Amino acid sequence: MKNTVSKSNMVFNKSFGQHILINQQILQMIVDKSAIRPTDIVLEIGPGTGNLTELLLQRAKQVICVEIDPRMVIELTKRFKYSQYSDKFKLIQGDFLTAELPFFDLCVANVPYQISSPLVFKLLAQRPLWRCAVLMFQQEFAFRLVAKPGNELYCRLSANVQMLSRVDHLMKVGKNNFKPPPKVESSVVRIEPKNPIPNINYIEWDGLLRICFNRKNKQLSAIFKNKSVLKTLEHNFHVIEQEGIKVNDPANNVKQLISSIMEEEDVKGKGKKDKKDKKDKQNQQKGEESESEDDEDNNQQPEKQQTTQNPFRLKINEILKTNDMFQKRPVKMDNDDFLQLLCAMNAQGIHFK
Repeated sequence: MKNTVSKSNMVFNKSFGQHILINQQILQMIVDKSAIRPTDIVLEIGPGTGNLTELLLQRAKQVICVEIDPRMVIELTKRFKYSQYSDKFKLIQGDFLTAELPFFDLCVANVPYQISSPLVFKLLAQRPLWRCAVLMFQQEFAFRLVAKPGNELYCRLSANVQMLSRVDHLMKVGKNNFKPPPKVESSVVRIEPKNPIPNINYIEWDGLLRICFNRKNKQLSAIFKNKSVLKTLEHNFHVIEQEGIKVNDPANNVKQLISSIMEEEDVKGKGKKDKKDKKDKQNQQKGEESESEDDEDNNQQPEKQQTTQNPFRLKINEILKTNDMFQKRPVKMDNDDFLQLLCAMNAQGIHFK
């Protein structure tokens, strides 16, 4: 789990995602693309030995570093506490995902890759909102963040992040620019949060995305005739019909969304994410193989067969047809399409949670 870096006695711990960026030119490019102002407070996550930190301190009013490894805390303290930047340097020892964050204008970091997803959503849930984040991720994760409808990497993550922010890919970074080198290539992205955030119920929004992206290449007509999906939605329909539904504050249910995502990513250090992802894929494949209900146009079914269907299923089919979404596939739908579908379902008393 550990690699010793040449020219240093420091032993880097891969369980903390410690791959130190050593290419000075790339470090400088990251800082340049951050467009730091002299009045800015910059947050850095996982500063390691402080290579990026030093460049940030040269430009910012203050740099706040969050570091979990006590050994790195000692290195950073030695490097900056008594330097010319001591009045600008602030260090928080602890886990970023559980730490209380002070106000900051920008976030610039080479982040621990194993917490990429919950890290992004924690940043997006932070209030007051910050201006911009320039972050280094594993390349595939970065490509998922910026993926557009029709791209094979387009997924629930893409839709969620792009609903809350604007994301741009800035540059690729090869593995040989790090010590120890990671097993994957990296990319730097810029994230600019939307302000204000769209006024929707994010718990329902994500509930819809979960259903759609579980079988993102299937038509909506096939997705919404799945027995388990119908059962859940019909249960919600009857419960809400009896008890009513409250529209939550968007900022509050964004935090609930983040909590759910952090639980999914298993961020408590158990190291089960890869196994969970593999198991989820296997379960999804089994589910798709076991279903005999493939894509079909119900408009072409005999009238007698349609009349014997579940009335709730017919209700959903009618919503899909009325909104010209019966044959649409999630992998090719943008956020406006998902919002249209969510509003159409909600208008007929169908909710996702």
